[in-house]
Amino acid sequence: MSDTSPTAAELQTRIHRRLGGVARLKLAMDMSTYVRELARLRQQHPDWSERALKRELIRYAFLPGPLPPALR
Repeated sequence: MSDTSPTAAELQTRIHRRLGGVARLKLAMDMSTYVRELARLRQQHPDWSERALKRELIRYAFLPGPLPPALR
């Protein structure tokens, strides 16, 4: 199951193919960091809802900028 439309997935694939080796590595490392952070949040806050976990992960990813209004 995917939450990405076929059009968006195709665009994402085209962008990824254009990335150089260093940029691909950085993207993979960033994704790994976010997955580890999500796993840590789940362990530390087993009572949090999916929405709360996602909100905190977005906050973590975009600090020091503010959260979008819909997530506050």
